[in-house]
Amino acid sequence: MIISDELTDKNDQIPLKYNENSKMKNFSEVSDKEELQYTIASAVEDFVSTKQSSLDDLFDELLLSNSIFKNKEVLRHSYTPEILPHRKNEIEKLASILVSAIKGETPSNIFVYGKTGTGKTVVVKYVGNGLVKKIGGKAFLKTSPSIDCNTGLPKPDLSSNGKMDMPITFIYINCEVVDTQYRLLSKLAEYFGQSVPLTGWPTDKIYDVFSQSLDSEKKLVIIILDEVDQLLKKGGDDVLYNLTRINGDLENAKVSIIGISNDLKFIEFLDPRVKSSLGEEEIIFPPYDAPQLMDILEDRSKISFNESVITPGVIPLCAAFAAQEHGDARRALDLLRTAGEIAERQNAKKVTEPHVRVAKDKIEQDRVSEVIKTLPTQSKLILYSVYLIEKYMPGEIITGDVFNIYKDLSNILKLDILTQRRVSDLIAELDMLGIINAKVVSKGRYGRTREISLGVPHSQLKNLLENDFKIKKVSSYVPPIQHRLI
Repeated sequence: MIISDELTDKNDQIPLKYNENSKMKNFSEVSDKEELQYTIASAVEDFVSTKQSSLDDLFDELLLSNSIFKNKEVLRHSYTPEILPHRKNEIEKLASILVSAIKGETPSNIFVYGKTGTGKTVVVKYVGNGLVKKIGGKAFLKTSPSIDCNTGLPKPDLSSNGKMDMPITFIYINCEVVDTQYRLLSKLAEYFGQSVPLTGWPTDKIYDVFSQSLDSEKKLVIIILDEVDQLLKKGGDDVLYNLTRINGDLENAKVSIIGISNDLKFIEFLDPRVKSSLGEEEIIFPPYDAPQLMDILEDRSKISFNESVITPGVIPLCAAFAAQEHGDARRALDLLRTAGEIAERQNAKKVTEPHVRVAKDKIEQDRVSEVIKTLPTQSKLILYSVYLIEKYMPGEIITGDVFNIYKDLSNILKLDILTQRRVSDLIAELDMLGIINAKVVSKGRYGRTREISLGVPHSQLKNLLENDFKIKKVSSYVPPIQHRLI
């Protein structure tokens, strides 16, 4: 540790020395600046050491406390179980399409869709894993796999010796992360030993590099594009067109695409040529019902929790809450895991129904926070307008009130002002997200309007919105009372 030269004796006072024996800030007299630097350094180091020691003791104490979990990772979305309850039909249909690979043929492209938490991704990974074990090859089940230090290439999650002339390379890509044509092609090129700069190359050059490296040897490559609709939002469907037609440019390798989406209408917006190629086969995943969710949670809880720590009502309650939201298994698993974490922090010996209810509130708050943070600026301004009206002008809020405040805020920020019809559409979107409540009411000869109220606590909403630097600029705005429409 270095002490600045500014630490000098002032007013000819004799400096103090740290007494190492007492381990206290008790100093004796010293005579020069060098010794003062040393003694202050010793004092600071001892203070830091004491703090670290107490932190170590805290960690030791927490580790020795009774743990509710046996293996918490089993309750995460990334875990692929050995058995998938209530997805036998979907597994069989997917396997019946991919069995072409065992025959040395190229499987049809597949479009898989269903709502969030219906098992789409886990079933595709499960069947892909089994196929690689059967035929031989490599399975990359993460969007960002670790890199092999020896080869510099992505390290597969599963590698099996080839049992056929055409081994499989199974690649999973989450298009919420890899969301543009450039990123997708460069990411795919990495799996075959090519390094592409983050920016700067024309797309056709990346495509050529990828296709040439792909075609260097005989292989079947199955590319899973999870949340594939995100590609369409960011850059159109050109990359899907290229990938679904790539086999025409290859001599040795063959490619099959599996697209996964939560958006049931996504495929309707594709170019007809892409639609016909990507949707050669379709598999629809229905939502789970409450009894099915209970079976899933029962199976996972046996290997994730210690014995007898879950009280009888916990799993049915988690399943019931998740079934209310279109049978979302991810939601059910999140509830059970979070309830366990809350119980563990409270040093409880068992997970109980109150822990589940607290977990539900926490997850909902986290979800709303994430939604609000990622809203476009115009939607944030509309939401902030509702907040300001509720704060300063209590009473009934209608669309016209919100539009007037929104116009003022947009003028202050020098932003383009949307039409009242568009603002009304965005209010409807916020209502669908559960951030506000907007009920359409009739005003007789004045037409229809929406009565609006916030669906999020004021303090939470204020903090989330004012973290945006643009909203922060208008945080001192007070709506004039004349804006109220009587």
